[in-house]
Order: sequence, then structure tokens, then C-alpha cells
Amino acid sequence: MIRRLAADLTPLRISPPFRRLWVGQSLSIVGSRMTTFAVALQVYTLTHSSAAVGAVGLVSGAAGITVGLLAGGFLDAVDRRRALIVTSLAQLAASAGLAAQAFAGGGWLWLVYVLVGVQAALGAVSVPARNTFLPRLLPAERLTAGAALLTLVGRLGGVVGPALAGVITAVAGLKFCYVIDAASFLGALYGVAGLPSLRAPQGEGSRPGLRAIAEGLRFVRRSSVLTGVLLADVSATLLAVPVALFPAVADQRFGGSPELLGLMTTAMAVGGVLGTVLSGPVGRAQRQGRTMLCAVAVWGLAIAGFGLAHGVVLTLLALLVADAADVSSVMLRAAVVQTATPDAFRGRVSATDYVVGAAVPQLGNFRAGVVASATSPGFSAVSGGLAATTAAGVLALCFPALVRYRAVADQTGASAVSRR
Repeated sequence: MIRRLAADLTPLRISPPFRRLWVGQSLSIVGSRMTTFAVALQVYTLTHSSAAVGAVGLVSGAAGITVGLLAGGFLDAVDRRRALIVTSLAQLAASAGLAAQAFAGGGWLWLVYVLVGVQAALGAVSVPARNTFLPRLLPAERLTAGAALLTLVGRLGGVVGPALAGVITAVAGLKFCYVIDAASFLGALYGVAGLPSLRAPQGEGSRPGLRAIAEGLRFVRRSSVLTGVLLADVSATLLAVPVALFPAVADQRFGGSPELLGLMTTAMAVGGVLGTVLSGPVGRAQRQGRTMLCAVAVWGLAIAGFGLAHGVVLTLLALLVADAADVSSVMLRAAVVQTATPDAFRGRVSATDYVVGAAVPQLGNFRAGVVASATSPGFSAVSGGLAATTAAGVLALCFPALVRYRAVADQTGASAVSRR
């Protein structure tokens, strides 16, 4: 029973390049989360302003979205392995820059913002580029399991990185968080070095530029499977992201307890980790589109449950279930996006997916806060959650191809496992 529930480790066994990629990403994610912690602490120490700390997210988001919109056409015109190597080296240099300014006294707020923006811009290239390799490293029936393993290190990194950064900062100072992050990109380079050279087939729209981007967007629009997948993510995050509600819920239900506020965030993190660790059934799902829509529906119902709950246990349990369902939909979306996209368009479609994942949750938090201010936090969560569940049902009716979708083989025939 436990073996059937546990995450499928087969991709790590059958594909040495995937295994190296997974190890390298594990190291770099922990380092990146440590830098996120250190940047927030350094900015607050310099300014004693929460707005200044919030501006870090604004700079990061703006840089990532802007570059992400342009990155797809570039990735479909170059060797993606080389692009990953170059961006990893540039990210190492940016982290080294953060370390250098910290050792020099750390008094340049503008420099911190610039380096954070550079890192986000580079990430908007490296993340879509890395995702395009999955169909080349794993057979189609193992893509969801591979996406689950990559998601797992992301979720664990979000827990381990900040905790480790807190200890290192207390013992040696935040500047060493930057040093460790810079060193972690050597792990990323180790993972990339084992990848095969990968250049998309030349064809219409394969040259970088606005025309290539437009052609990629038209391709997504023509594919009901890809359109449905992206709309499912949009509906889940735009309508039901609850994080902006946490302070008000903690205040109204639990007397403003900071411990409960922290536990709500922790509950979602734990739910995400559990969802990936116990992702065996999701990884074996045959109809990935239908399973993804079901996960979105469960996410919405759990957020509605969070809006209705009044006890500590039920509140935290609802958030745990919500993020477990959310991480399942993320894994399935990643698999569908890669298998439903021909290699010539994978860079552009992956970049579009990245931008949707980066931008829409921020809009969703804004929506949740506005509705809560006009009504109540509970109403905002319940209405948003039920709307997301309803949207999943509507998408199932409007996109039957997504419901029927089975990733039995990579369309390009290029999903054979590399055993180098």
C-alpha cells in the first residue's frame, strides 16, 4: 500500500541525465531559498520598512515576467543545454555579487534590487529551458513521475532553505547564505553537464523575436489541450489563492496569534510536501488532463473549507489538503504541457506556462484581498474556492480533448531514455 502511494523513483533509476539534473536542482533550490531569506532580512535591516521588503517581490516578479515573455522564442532557436549553462554561470555570478556586497558592508539597497532582478530574469530563461528536457530524458509514461520528483525538491527546498538560512545567519551572518547560494550553482552546472545537446527543429517562428512569440501563442490557442491546461491553472490561482487572507483570518478567528499565522503557511508547505511524497497514484494516472481538473476541483473545495472552518485543526487541515491537491495539478500540468507540445514549440510554450505560473497567483492574492475588504475573509475564500471548482467543471465541458488526453507517447518520438 505504501509503495503504491509513494512517489515513483523510477525516473531516477532509469535515466542518469535526469538523476544528475535532479541532484543539481536540489542543491540550487536550497541555495536560492537561502538567498530569498537573506535578501528579505538585509533589506529590512537597511530600511526597517515592510514596503521595501515587498518591493523585492515586485522587482523579482516584473523582471521574471518581462523576460519570460521573450525567452520562449530564444529557447526555440538555440541549443537549450548551452542556454542553461550560460544562465547557470550568470546566476552564480549574481549570487557572488550579493555575497560581495554583503561582505563589503551591505549598505547599497539599489544594488540588492538590481541583483535580485538579474537573478529573476535569468530564472525566467533557465526554468523553461530545463523543463523542455523532460521528454528527451524520460519516456512519456514516466513524465508525470519525473515532474513530481522535480516538484518535490522545490517544495522541500522551500522548507529546508529558509530554516537552514536562519541557523547560518544566527551563527555566521547572512552573507554566508549568499556564499552558499553561489556555491549551489555548481550543483546546477553538474546537472546541466549531463544533459544532451538540444536544439529545436528549425521551422516557422523559430527565429527569436516578436513573430516567434506570436506564433507560439497562436499554437497554444489552436491546441485545445494546452489552452485547457493553462486556463485550469489560471482559474485555480486567480480565483482561489488564499495567502493574502491569512493575516485577517488569524486576527478574526484566533485573536491575531502570530503562531497561528505561521502555522497556516506551514500547513500549506507540509501539504505540498505530502502531495509530492505520496504522488504515486498521480504519477500513474492515465488520463492526465481529467486527473488535473479533479485536482483543481479538490483545491477549490479545500479553500472553500478553509473559509468555513472555525477551529484550528480544521483550518490547518483544509490548507494542507488544498496544497496537496495544488501540487498534484502542478505535476500533471507540467507533464501535459511537455508531451502535448512538439519540440519546435517547447521553449515558447514552457515560457508561457512559466509566466502564467509567476504572474497569475499574484493577481489571485490581490483579488482575494479586495473581496475580503469588501465583504469578509471567509466569504472571499468560500466564493473563490467554489468558483475555482465550478471553473474546473466548465473547462471539462468546454475542452473534452483535455479530459480524454492520454500521454501514451511523445509526439516528436524523442522521449526515449538517454542512458549515457
